[in-house]
Amino acid sequence: MPRLSIWYVRVSLIYLFLGITLGALLLAEEGVPFSPTLESWLPVHIELLTVGWLVQLALGVAYWILPRFSSGPPRGNQGLAWLSFFVLNTGLWLAALGFLSSKPWLLPAGRLIEIVAVALFVWGAWRRVRPWRK
Repeated sequence: MPRLSIWYVRVSLIYLFLGITLGALLLAEEGVPFSPTLESWLPVHIELLTVGWLVQLALGVAYWILPRFSSGPPRGNQGLAWLSFFVLNTGLWLAALGFLSSKPWLLPAGRLIEIVAVALFVWGAWRRVRPWRK
């Protein structure tokens, strides 16, 4: 497995742990109220599990499993792929902070950065998606 895929998958597992833990706290809060502000963390819980876990896991596995090039770097531009990883995580944290802060620009900025990150990944992976040849 390439190093970038390892990073994507391991970081996605960290987000899975954080998202499930936050979800457990949110459920516990429903039964035994202990923090009146915890309910505001629901969008962060969703962000951690969708973008943090699901999207990153999918991108990590896609980077690993898509067909390799026969000449040049086997997985294309690695710098572009790594940039996508860092940009996605930056966008995720900006969006999560946007849900919790009083700065309304953080959420749309985070979302835009997440879109840019996925576009970078698609740009780097597009030529690797090709039909099987005999």
